[in-house]
Amino acid sequence: MPAGNGGWFLPNGLEWAAPAAAYLLGSIPFGLVLVWLVKRVDLRTIGSGNIGATNAMRAGGKPVGYAVFALAFLKGFAPVFWLAPALATSSERALSLQVITGALAVLGHCFSIFLRMRGGKGASTGYGSLIAVDWKTALAGGIVWVIALFGLRYTGLASVLMGLTFPIAALVRGAPISGPMFGGSLLLAVLILVRHRSNIQRMLAGTEPKIGQKKNQGVGA
Repeated sequence: MPAGNGGWFLPNGLEWAAPAAAYLLGSIPFGLVLVWLVKRVDLRTIGSGNIGATNAMRAGGKPVGYAVFALAFLKGFAPVFWLAPALATSSERALSLQVITGALAVLGHCFSIFLRMRGGKGASTGYGSLIAVDWKTALAGGIVWVIALFGLRYTGLASVLMGLTFPIAALVRGAPISGPMFGGSLLLAVLILVRHRSNIQRMLAGTEPKIGQKKNQGVGA
């Protein structure tokens, strides 16, 4: 879908089912569940206590970490790619509904109703949501993430730089500043930045572990 299409429309009627379902799906703490099933430990007591893929990999190994990433990605992708377009009452409302649906999926992940409004950091779910709307904008952020991750070796910093790339890429793609694509990507960037503030603080303090660093050498993402 071209980044510049559509305008802002609030959901009405049955359209509300898409963001509501996205929030509930986003709220499912797959990292917490999978690590418990595999290791019988509470992921919130391991490393940084975050329920995302990085900490799940630290606690349960690479297969668990990859599975958590895939499920977090799908929490954002599935309702935005399939449900929102199906429920949109017109083609001109579809993009706006997709962006709102994606936003609720990310908010569910970060502020889960099942975890007393606590949760993960939103990068994987946000990426899934964005790639469902405009894969070219998402790809630009993904490339920055890979370069930053292997160049700087900080997972949190790579996620922040990826988030900051999204609104820039949306503008390059032709999204108007007042449009849902730019607005949604900008809000996602801000949320990722805010949710990774502890990583930033640890990097400034020199205590943030790099990828490949042993568990006892840092706290983690």
